[in-house]
Amino acid sequence: MGRAKKESLHPAEQYARDVLEGRVVACKWVKLACERYFHDLEHGHERGLYFDRAAAERKIKFTSLLKHSKGQWAGEFFKPEPWQQFIDWNVFGWMRADGTRRFRALYEEVARKNGKSTHGATTGIYLAFADGEPGAEVYSAATKRDQARIVHSEAIRMVKKNRALRKHIKIYKDNLHMEASASKYEPLGADSDSIDGLNVHGVLGDEIHAWKSREMWEVLDTATGSRRQPLFVAITTAGMDRQSICFEKHEYTRKVLEGFKDGSFVDDTWFGIIFTIDEGDDWRDEACWIKANPNLGISKKIDDLRMKAKRAEKMPASQNNFKRRELNIWVQGETKWMDMEAWRKCGGLIDALDLPEHLKDRTCYAGLDLSSTNDLTALALVFPDDKGFYDVVLRFWLPEDVIETRTQEGTHYDQWVKEGYIQKTDGNVIDYEWIFFALKEDLKNHRIERLAYDRWGASRVVQVLENMGIEVAQFGQGFVSMNPPMKELERLVLAGQIRHGNNPVLTWMADNLVARMDPAGNIKPDKTKSKEKIDGMVALIMALDLALRRDPAQDMSGIMSEDWGM
Repeated sequence: MGRAKKESLHPAEQYARDVLEGRVVACKWVKLACERYFHDLEHGHERGLYFDRAAAERKIKFTSLLKHSKGQWAGEFFKPEPWQQFIDWNVFGWMRADGTRRFRALYEEVARKNGKSTHGATTGIYLAFADGEPGAEVYSAATKRDQARIVHSEAIRMVKKNRALRKHIKIYKDNLHMEASASKYEPLGADSDSIDGLNVHGVLGDEIHAWKSREMWEVLDTATGSRRQPLFVAITTAGMDRQSICFEKHEYTRKVLEGFKDGSFVDDTWFGIIFTIDEGDDWRDEACWIKANPNLGISKKIDDLRMKAKRAEKMPASQNNFKRRELNIWVQGETKWMDMEAWRKCGGLIDALDLPEHLKDRTCYAGLDLSSTNDLTALALVFPDDKGFYDVVLRFWLPEDVIETRTQEGTHYDQWVKEGYIQKTDGNVIDYEWIFFALKEDLKNHRIERLAYDRWGASRVVQVLENMGIEVAQFGQGFVSMNPPMKELERLVLAGQIRHGNNPVLTWMADNLVARMDPAGNIKPDKTKSKEKIDGMVALIMALDLALRRDPAQDMSGIMSEDWGM
């Protein structure tokens, strides 16, 4: 495997040896990438490939001349870690028989905060201004130009901090350019005016798990056709969408890494490396975290990772986020949300049906989840106090005919009607007059500051509520609106600061609720994936959002906590 003298190994090669001999803890895919390197040193010439050590060292030395611009190493020279050197060693060292680079694509998948953007910026600068390509066009690319600026802004700061580069590379807004070679480096987003007509030498595709379509990849890939040795660099963390261009490239990388030895799948233009934990590893085991975080203890801090892991253990909706972002595991976009053990501990000392009387004359905030006319409707009242607790009252309405049908299907609707947790309305459609009557009674006993409602299909109901003197607020059902109160509700439940009186309907719905997560880690209820009704939880989330954004001075609060022994 390679050279005989161990001491002659470059740090990049030593890293690969250490991985294969167990001195560096690594996952299956990293081991295969290292094995592929040594395999090709022996057999690459059979396919017209050779390794140019000087070319590989040139890129790594160039990287070492650049400086960090922020954080604890601001102003210090960038010292690429052995794993980063291994990537550059391969990508820039392997050559074809005609003397051009072997690899035309780099797929690098690693958990967040492992220096992807910083290392990517060094590659962008090199491709644009040190790769010997006349008129090079290099782009940091992302779904939005602002996202593309993350890598590109780091490149601009690196140029500014290097006296030699500043002499030759000019900066105009987001543009880096060198007049002598007619080369440039710019950010590019799918939302740019046009991504057609480019003549691309290099692409730094940032966080491609968030790329919503394959169009941008294909346009940029096609735009490299007239270049001698173009390079498409895709740097990303694992995603959720298994129909995405990112997952396609993830799977392709796995095929390349598994197929090189026996020749079952060979692509000499593709270099890929995936840092993640292995199948069968316990995600809570600290010993395996370094597999997904090669910069653990350097740019990635173990204490921060421990804190997030403990939080994820207690908050089911956070587990997918932790696994994806911190351990680079591909996850599903939805997950069981509530920690039901913690939820059941939040019953409080007062039964749900008795809560309204004990909360008399208190300020509350309401959320109304209107059903279709033949389904469940839920009203939530959230009562904050000055001790940080939130008491919760839920009311439910359901047409009589629906109750009979759903009871036959195995629900507990009939029992909950008898016990008083669900109000039965006549016929087979909901009668909103029941809701108006209940709110009129609530107005006699409580101060309803505001009521949040889903803006779809609520025009008549809203008009009646406003005539009753209730201030109403539209509430969207997307990630932007739902994420903050959902995450705060998780925290309050874990802290024991919600008191729901053991309402069995609400508890059932809490157990039903599945959360959908977007690539940014925001969550919202997913009614299509939740196994049963979640209307009460949606109403609670909307009401809690109003309570969280209240002016505490308006509340008549703090009068019950000590009496209840909380």
